[in-house]
This record gives sequence, structure tokens and C-alpha cells, in this order.
Amino acid sequence: MTLTGTNKTLAQTLGVVLMMGSLAWASVPLYDMFCRVTGFGGVTTVSDTGSEVVLAQTIKVRFDASLSRDMPWEFKPVEREMEIKIGETGLAFYEAYNPTDRPIAGSASYNVAPFSAGSYFVKIDCFCFEEQVLAPGERISMPVSFYVDPEIVDDREAKFANRITLSYTFYEIELPEDYVVAGNETTKLN
Repeated sequence: MTLTGTNKTLAQTLGVVLMMGSLAWASVPLYDMFCRVTGFGGVTTVSDTGSEVVLAQTIKVRFDASLSRDMPWEFKPVEREMEIKIGETGLAFYEAYNPTDRPIAGSASYNVAPFSAGSYFVKIDCFCFEEQVLAPGERISMPVSFYVDPEIVDDREAKFANRITLSYTFYEIELPEDYVVAGNETTKLN
């Protein structure tokens, strides 16, 4: 069966619309995968364990914290900077405080600068992997454990980085379904 005239134009238009919709749908996961593989945009790597190799060379890691415009929490790093050996596991803490009279859920996005060092900054455990819920007046300390992959010293661009900045931005999200708010009390069902 051969399409002609109006039917052919309609089929081509429908094909273009479906192709564009498919590309739009796939763009976010493909871009995320690209960033994780290349470290583009300061995206970090994740590991279950620390590095087996620790070099004598050190690197400074700076910690930065910010909030989205409408996020009412207070959020800051406990320590602004630390110097660690490349490959050594570091442990840093961030502090969050909810000064409001209502429970607030938050999620953190992050990046690493310079971007060339992003794929060499490896997170072992991080508060950013999960949403956080703070009750009214609650203050919490949130850890992030990490290391800088020793392969950074072999990278043409990243090997010149003597300081890496780890930045987090917290933004408000809806309370999870397993939280019940009754009056001033917030209760997790599970």
C-alpha cells in the first residue's frame, strides 16, 4: 500500500511528531546518563566502597550550601573546607534547620566544580540520595562520605585542580505520602 497526497503528508507529520515526542521523553535520562559517565556539568560518581589506592598528593575540598528561593530552611556546611589525600575517604557534615511551624520536606541537588573534576569526585554515602523531612524547629546534621579518585592525576585537565568545590542546593518538595500531619504533629506511618 502506497500513500499519496494528503495521506502521505499526514503520515509524515505524525511520524515527525512521534519522533520529536520520543526524543523529548528520552532526553532527560540520556542527558543524566551522559553527565554521570563524563562528569559533565559537575556530576559526581557513586560507589559502595572507598578507594583502594591512597596517594601522598593532597587536594582541598570546599563545601558550599544554598537554598532555592522558596525554601524556608537554614542550611550550611559544618566545615567550610578540608584537605585530604587523593583516594582517602573524607567525611563532611551539613546542617539543616527548619525554623517554621510546619513540617517541610526537601531534596538536595548537587554539583562539583571544576567540571573536569566531577567524574573523579566519588560519593560513598550522601544525604542527597534521599529526601529529608524536618519537623517544626528540628535541626539535623547530615553526612556525606566521599573520596577523590586517584585517576584524577592522569587526566589532562582535571590533574591541575588543586581545589574541588562540592555544592548543594536544597529545594522544597511535597511531604511524602507516608507522613501524616495532624495539628503540629508530623508522624511517619512506617
